[in-house]
Amino acid sequence: MMSPADRQKAASALRAAEETRQQMTQLSKTWPEIDLDDAYAIQDLVIKDKVARGAKVVGYKIGLTSKAMQAASQIDEPDYGHLLDTMIVADGAKIPHANYCVPRVEIELVFVLNKPLKGPGIGMMEVMRATEYVVPAMELVDARIVNPRKIFDTVADNGAAAGLVIGGRPLKPFDVDLRWVGGALYVNSDIEETGLALGVMGHPALGIAWLANRFGRHGIEIPAGQVLLSGSFIRPIWAKKGDTVHADFGPLGGLAVQFV
Repeated sequence: MMSPADRQKAASALRAAEETRQQMTQLSKTWPEIDLDDAYAIQDLVIKDKVARGAKVVGYKIGLTSKAMQAASQIDEPDYGHLLDTMIVADGAKIPHANYCVPRVEIELVFVLNKPLKGPGIGMMEVMRATEYVVPAMELVDARIVNPRKIFDTVADNGAAAGLVIGGRPLKPFDVDLRWVGGALYVNSDIEETGLALGVMGHPALGIAWLANRFGRHGIEIPAGQVLLSGSFIRPIWAKKGDTVHADFGPLGGLAVQFV
């Protein structure tokens, strides 16, 4: 376990890496004693610093929701990161590629709550009943830490969260079988990846349930109005300068951004 002073040093280094768009050395190399509690504590320090500077927490992202990704990261559960209002990107926006270190894009579903969620004991149905609507999204992910990264590096780096694009058609959670919502990600008119939402733990609402139950261990409630990214159901796709990235969710519509 790291000391409080070392946690603060790690958080400051991550802030500097994000501000300069220059990747930094792995925390797991600089502090080999780092554990998952340290990583989440470092993430919280970075977020608190951003909030102190005027940002607002609007929700959370859930990652590593597939067994394959968990095995590759040598953990047995997903991870999470914070979403800030400064991360929201409009559908159709032109995004400066230089704002990121190594940007990639994923597609997933966003759940927007109209009731709070507090574990333990939250399951799929509790999530569905607490959800005002579900809407297609693209997550912009970025690594402020160089490869090869360990799970501690990714968690400390806010789960690699960098941006959120919401678009397409919102729907009530019971209006469609969310497991079978499909999406295709195009880069410059070429299909790079496709997937189904059931790739997220068998049902995307189960990712939200995991988060509510994990927070519940510490007495934390997810309040109404929060925007929750349930987890990607495709591999992340690299985005280069000049690329137009388009997510097609079929009957739920589409959304797109261009990196300039």
